[in-house]
Amino acid sequence: MKKQYLMCYALFMSVIGIASAQISGTVLDEDGGPLPGASVVIKGTTTGSTTDFDGLFSINAEVGDKLVVSYIGYETKEVVAKAGGMSVQLSSGVALSEVVIIGSRNPNRTATESMVPVDVISMKELNSVAPQVNLNQILNYVAPSFTSNTQTISDGTDHVDPASLRGLGPDQVLVLINGKRRHTSSLINVNGTFGRGSVGTDLNAIPAAAIQRIEVLRDGAAAQYGSDAIAGVINIVLNKSVNELNMSVTTGANFSKNANDQTGGVDGATTNIAASYGVPLGENGGLLNLSGDFDVRQPYGRMSEWEGDIFNQYNVVERVANNDGYNLTNLLDDDVTDVIQYANQAGINLNGATTKAELQPILSTDATEAELAARGQQRSDYNMRVGQSALRGGRIFANFSLPLDDNGTEVYSFAGISSRTGNSAGFYRLPNQSRTYTPAYMNGFLPEINSTIKDRSLSVGIKGKINEWDVDLSNTYGKNSFLYTIGNTFNASMQNASPTIFDAGGFSFAQNTANLDVTRFFEDALSGLNVAFGAEYRVENYDIVQGEEASYSQYTADGQRITLASQQSAQDFFGNGRPGGSQVFPGFSPNNELSRGRSSVAGYVDLEADFSEKFVASFATRFENYSDFGSTINFKLATRYKINDNINVRAAANTGFRAPSLHQINFNSTSTIFDQNGDPQEVGTFANDSRAAKLLGIPELKEETSSSISVGFTAKIPDANLTLTVDGYYVEINDRVVYTGQFEGPGTGTELDNLLSQANATAASFFANAINTESRGLDVVLTHTASLSDTWRLKSDLAGTLSKTNQIGDINSSQVLEDAGLVDTYFPEDSRVYLEEAVPRTKLNLSNSLTSDKWIMFLRNVYFGEVTEATTVVENQQDFGSKIVTDLSIGYKATDALTLTLGANNLLDIYPDRAEEQFGNRSSGRFDWSRRAQQFGIGGRFLFARVSFTLK
Repeated sequence: MKKQYLMCYALFMSVIGIASAQISGTVLDEDGGPLPGASVVIKGTTTGSTTDFDGLFSINAEVGDKLVVSYIGYETKEVVAKAGGMSVQLSSGVALSEVVIIGSRNPNRTATESMVPVDVISMKELNSVAPQVNLNQILNYVAPSFTSNTQTISDGTDHVDPASLRGLGPDQVLVLINGKRRHTSSLINVNGTFGRGSVGTDLNAIPAAAIQRIEVLRDGAAAQYGSDAIAGVINIVLNKSVNELNMSVTTGANFSKNANDQTGGVDGATTNIAASYGVPLGENGGLLNLSGDFDVRQPYGRMSEWEGDIFNQYNVVERVANNDGYNLTNLLDDDVTDVIQYANQAGINLNGATTKAELQPILSTDATEAELAARGQQRSDYNMRVGQSALRGGRIFANFSLPLDDNGTEVYSFAGISSRTGNSAGFYRLPNQSRTYTPAYMNGFLPEINSTIKDRSLSVGIKGKINEWDVDLSNTYGKNSFLYTIGNTFNASMQNASPTIFDAGGFSFAQNTANLDVTRFFEDALSGLNVAFGAEYRVENYDIVQGEEASYSQYTADGQRITLASQQSAQDFFGNGRPGGSQVFPGFSPNNELSRGRSSVAGYVDLEADFSEKFVASFATRFENYSDFGSTINFKLATRYKINDNINVRAAANTGFRAPSLHQINFNSTSTIFDQNGDPQEVGTFANDSRAAKLLGIPELKEETSSSISVGFTAKIPDANLTLTVDGYYVEINDRVVYTGQFEGPGTGTELDNLLSQANATAASFFANAINTESRGLDVVLTHTASLSDTWRLKSDLAGTLSKTNQIGDINSSQVLEDAGLVDTYFPEDSRVYLEEAVPRTKLNLSNSLTSDKWIMFLRNVYFGEVTEATTVVENQQDFGSKIVTDLSIGYKATDALTLTLGANNLLDIYPDRAEEQFGNRSSGRFDWSRRAQQFGIGGRFLFARVSFTLK
């Protein structure tokens, strides 16, 4: 009897052992390859595991438990736990039920379970079907809350596209790579575009081929991640694939009715070559992945023809004299004998004029039509390049990790280097302008801005466990430089002595960030408690480098550099002073040159508790101290309540801040900025600690502060394969930094007049904490997947954002400005429009991807809401209506290794509304489409072809 009892007990214990044993298995991709790093979680719990390098996992579960298996870029799958080895195969696609890094430091949190909205964008899918190849444009067409467009006639901003989230500023979005802070660009936007006065992150310095996925956190997160996270956070997760070579060649161009200055045809050709390959390191899942690309982008133009004056009668005299072999410089002196001779030879009626004073009004009259005919030219010969700049560049990124033991200790690093050159043009300098030294340029000239942009970054860290705590120690360095070479231009005040190419100097920005992050997940506390804390030390440096003397100086007629207000510039025949410096972009002078640095230290605590299976809440606080303006402390409280297995309600409230950038604090220069009528103004940008700022009562910069709330819900309908997220938000920002309007001196020899004269400027602008704003909106994301047959799958995503930003309260001006009646200059009307109405407030995206074993068909329609022309004259503020842009591509998998894709961006060749004559913004034919209010660019239809290789 006892023996039988022992046998039964042993059998019972063996059954129990089987039921609660370690469940093990393998997670595979759709091609049968292992998926390292896939997440395996017991459904309804926070108990989970991840797969190793060979796709193997082991989890403490009971037979019959439901396991949720997920991997970024693949559809999540639920399976039943079985004894013995399991095999789970995932299908590619993007799903919201995937574990994310951003927004929560809980290692098991998914996008639909997060307390704040997070978009997860798989680059594997987009790199194969999307027409766009640079990161800004990819996100512009995928994430409705994200906006970025190629700019035109905006100096350096032609070469670095400003980008925003939820309609807020480019500098209010924090960018991370693998969870580490990314440095910003060295370029500050001071021209007439959205985001004027801000400093953004140059996303196009990161090759799309190096990215596994992008996580977009659409909620304030300064309490978690620090400055710049008022609008949200973009986290770029780098590739980890190994033993797989991915290569692609994409080429395309604009096939548009308005190509080639509206004559039709093909322009703006683009070619991109990208590759990615990884090798395994060690036996514990180490890797080194190298990814990069090289691209060439040709410019395009969308100006039909110049409609204004080009020549005056003096230009007629010059043509006749030049044809006679005469030295045109001799026409400029006070001996007008030769001018009279050639004027008579040209048949000009001088009415007996014999002196320069008498000749000037006669020879200044328009002679455009006759002179065009005489020179065998047409108006379009005097066009600007209104369209995209030319670019050529390459980028390489490396992602490295090496486990040191079996306990999770790992050394990791990622690094990137990029270099690109750009070429854009400014306003055409016409023969009848004093800016044009006609002895050198008989027909005027189109000055060019040539940029050299270099970017490099390196992050090194080690992470592992210390007494059950996950510890991550890292250091991240990044530097961006932007140098200007101005070509096909002239320093008109130098006359014959002027070169035509100038080194105009430039600037650079470097940032070094050291981080210590400590986390631990307590399974037995409540229903799960995640504790995280850490510290950060950051050092930044901003440099402005002077250009050569001729690029910034103005000279007298006898070649002396002007250093005194009493000195007079060289003049043209009509007595107009000739401007100095390299035209289109004056160089930085020794007075502009500087090197400024600062440091900050921060500490944070981040707690996230599952009070029950249904209720989760988190609290984060961060203290940060800056060496240049002091301390700030911020908080975030977020929560999520699970109504049932398929519906979650979530909410968050937080305070935030953005430290003014070193660029905004220290940038100073003189730039040629064209006013509403297309007339040039030399505008000096002065730092806030300058004498000019003190004269106007403009205070030194301080941090922006914000408070925001968001409320939303997520819902899944498993039977219909539908996932829905809806989130509303409100953000209030105080002391927002803007770039002011242009203050002009009284012209009576005041101290401000003298300061402007010394800067070779006619007006002054500043950066200032001028306004308070509020932003509100609603984001909706609906995802549907369907298996149409054993081979065909359809995935559809509908995403939309409705947002609105407004200035609130009065302009934060000084008493000096109020007394002088200059408050409207402090924050002018065009700046208000840039802030509130120059980018679409409504944006909807419907994407459909139909795939089989051989075919990939992609159809996307993007609705861009209306925008408004940014101008100081309210009557000229034209509204441009909403448009729908259609993308279509078809890919064919010729073999397992080769995929061929043909497609189009803007298939139907849609353009924004044209500028209407009655609003007075066309600038005599320069801008048939607004350059100040951009929805989706003015390139028109872009057709492309792509060849992709995958070798394993």
